[in-house]
Amino acid sequence: MPATNDPARRTAYDTLRSVSQNDAYANLVLPGLLAERRLDSRDAALATELAYGTLRAQGTYDAILAECVDRPLTQLDPELLDLLRLGAHQLLATRIPPHAAVAATVDLAREVLHEGAARMSNAVLRRVGRSSFDEWIERIAPDPQDDPEGYLALDRAHPRWIVSALWDSLAAHRGGKVAHDEIDRLLAADNERPGVTLVARPGLASVEDLLDEGAEPGRFAPTAAYLSHGDPGRLELVRRGRAGVQDEGSQLVALAVADAPLDGDDGLWLDLCAGPGGKAALLAATVAERGGRLVAAELAPHRARLVKRALQPIPGLHKVITADGTEPPWRGGLFDRVIADVPCTGLGALRRRPEARWRREAKDVALLAETQKKLLASALDSARPGGLVGYVTCSPHLAETRIVVEDVLRGRDDVEQLDARPHLPGVPELGDGPDVQLWPHLHGTDAMYIALLRRR
Repeated sequence: MPATNDPARRTAYDTLRSVSQNDAYANLVLPGLLAERRLDSRDAALATELAYGTLRAQGTYDAILAECVDRPLTQLDPELLDLLRLGAHQLLATRIPPHAAVAATVDLAREVLHEGAARMSNAVLRRVGRSSFDEWIERIAPDPQDDPEGYLALDRAHPRWIVSALWDSLAAHRGGKVAHDEIDRLLAADNERPGVTLVARPGLASVEDLLDEGAEPGRFAPTAAYLSHGDPGRLELVRRGRAGVQDEGSQLVALAVADAPLDGDDGLWLDLCAGPGGKAALLAATVAERGGRLVAAELAPHRARLVKRALQPIPGLHKVITADGTEPPWRGGLFDRVIADVPCTGLGALRRRPEARWRREAKDVALLAETQKKLLASALDSARPGGLVGYVTCSPHLAETRIVVEDVLRGRDDVEQLDARPHLPGVPELGDGPDVQLWPHLHGTDAMYIALLRRR
């Protein structure tokens, strides 16, 4: 561990640098640093809040810092810019006293950079600290009446194009116009760190088993439980692969694919884009209870290995293959149930990946949509006549969800769309159907999307 008098801030800073410099993901980098440096619970909690909070609001902090620096931010050393972001978060979004936030950041600048960076950090952060977050938003954001999207983009720290896309999708799934306060609640929910949700894999564990280990019941999925505190890796059921960590929305859409009615055989299922294996494990456990088996396909070899590891504890003759789902090696019309959990922008899981909103661009959507259409068409071809296909994404963007389904179905008369809502029993506010979009502010889940389709 680097010699430092402030391990929490140093760990947060090193996480920011890894994200900025190496395109790393904070949720992968930070746990490793915490374990390697053996931070106590208090310092670990502070490092986590500083790293995640800074990354989540990075765009807004940059807009504020731009008002306090006498040159374009692009002309600052990247190391210094990350330090200033870290200091701005402490000043504007935590209960750390302003003098302590400035002093600690200046000391860190002196430690990891040089005296000149420390002096500049002191001057810039003192300017930042002269106003509260709300005062800064009032100063730099457009009028919410004239430009509500622009205002929310700064106030809730989302790129404008994402605000627009979420607003459009929410309106489409709720039958018309959506009030400003509801999109505000959605964006606010995106900025809340989610708790840990566990999945009890059927035939291997029950929710009651997880409750015995200190969890609490889930809201909707019969396999879900919440862990309010502690490391899920300490649970015996998780260590043995009988349970896992999985968002309740992911559980709900997988169970909908498993539970929708089917005529005829129901023993051979396909997960077309299986990595890293969470839904594959839930589906494999479910079909194993029915005497069937799962074939899990994954394009990337390292992700296929993760799927194999996830399926290892589950009984049955399940198979993992490394294959391109758009050009599968199996013959068509083979599977009774198919789930196509396609690659997407991940806009439905922004609360879990705080840096993702600043990495994605609007142009990414069109590129991904072409792949999504190919994968959905392949999934439909892979299902037998009468077979079921679940099209799933962790994005609420209409161009990745409803429009993909409409475009693929437009050219096919051998497919019918089912109403997915009855197959998410007990879940409120599912819109007009037939597809379903889950929302963080309504359901407490990631913004998962599902459409259920059947080969005629």
